[in-house]
Amino acid sequence: MHTCQWPTTPLYQEYHDHEWGRPVHDDQKQFEHLMLEVMQCGLSWITVLNKREDLRVAFDGFDYKKIALYTDADVERIMNAPNVIRSERKIRAIIHNAQRFIEVQRECGSFCDYIWAFTGGKTLIYEGHPEGNIPAKNELSERISKDLKKRGFKFLGPVTIYSHLQASGLINDHGRDCPCFDDINQDANIVYKRANEHA
Repeated sequence: MHTCQWPTTPLYQEYHDHEWGRPVHDDQKQFEHLMLEVMQCGLSWITVLNKREDLRVAFDGFDYKKIALYTDADVERIMNAPNVIRSERKIRAIIHNAQRFIEVQRECGSFCDYIWAFTGGKTLIYEGHPEGNIPAKNELSERISKDLKKRGFKFLGPVTIYSHLQASGLINDHGRDCPCFDDINQDANIVYKRANEHA
């Protein structure tokens, strides 16, 4: 018996109910999810959610093609924008990652094709996770993080990548008694895995 207990505010609940864990097969959404995880490093997720609309304005709706062309003037503009996370290192990492994101698209057809290939196009449900035994990272997130690092991506360690896999529906980590668990499973192409099993 386990349900998701972390949505403690209306904004958290909205995100939990309608976004978190639902499979993302759109590159624009993948990029936004991934770069919000970059922004989250060292902060709480609710901080990022509270600033998300302002971050979208500052980063041109997370249009990676535009962001890849940003200059120092854009970095300064974002640093002075209202209600954003003012970390020059993270801002520059997002610009850098947009360039790497496009390289992955060129090589693999789309970023979604790239990242979903790690799970064989399936949403993974790990043994014990629906009961709340959820790790901060696993073998899959370590493997993807290592590959992204090799490709030049920044601020995407295995813990950050595990959060991304949860958020974008490559892993369904909703509690078994959470309505979203079955709702996602009805529409997703799911496969069950042992806790330490490779994807």
